[in-house]
Amino acid sequence: MSLVLKGVVHGNTIELNNSLGVADGQTVEVSVKIVPPSRPWGEGILHSAGALADDPYWDNIMSEIHRERQLQRRPQLEEA
Repeated sequence: MSLVLKGVVHGNTIELNNSLGVADGQTVEVSVKIVPPSRPWGEGILHSAGALADDPYWDNIMSEIHRERQLQRRPQLEEA
């Protein structure tokens, strides 16, 4: 029987994410493949940056959002 499971190394112990489904004390043979870390934080946005740069539809939406943010929405406090 051959299984592929993922886990985390803690010193000399590998904690598996799923159960092996074998009896406690059963002898097994382990083959380890090091999994590279996921992308560094922020790398995903760098791949999508500028995707809508020349899209007039989104330009109009962003212009509207900018205009709305410039409006005063808080009630003005009266001076005592």
